[in-house]
Amino acid sequence: MNIFNTFITNHFEAAAMILFGIGIVTLLVHKNLIKKVIGLGVMDAAIFLFLISQGFISGRTAHIIADGVTEVYYYINPLPGALVITGIVVSVSLTAFALALTLRLYKKYGTLDINEIYLMRGGEE
Repeated sequence: MNIFNTFITNHFEAAAMILFGIGIVTLLVHKNLIKKVIGLGVMDAAIFLFLISQGFISGRTAHIIADGVTEVYYYINPLPGALVITGIVVSVSLTAFALALTLRLYKKYGTLDINEIYLMRGGEE
């Protein structure tokens, strides 16, 4: 089995890995704080996509009792969905907090470049 067939078979996992790679490169390469927050958000989305893709089982249905089916075998696991919803709430909160801190830094230093902020802060101590 070659690598192309593996990516086709596991396309959600491959997309999650690519998104995570884009996010971490954005986080590490760019000096602008807004771009770093965006990179962190892309990494969060990649992790959520990976968790949801692992929680889905083909041929099974959502965990709602319908049509008289009560056997556990016919339902997917609800835990990954619950983890993703909790993670989204934490991610939005973290993003809002990071953007608020970025706004405060911009008001104080007049720039969003992390290196310039570091140099200006080093001169204050």
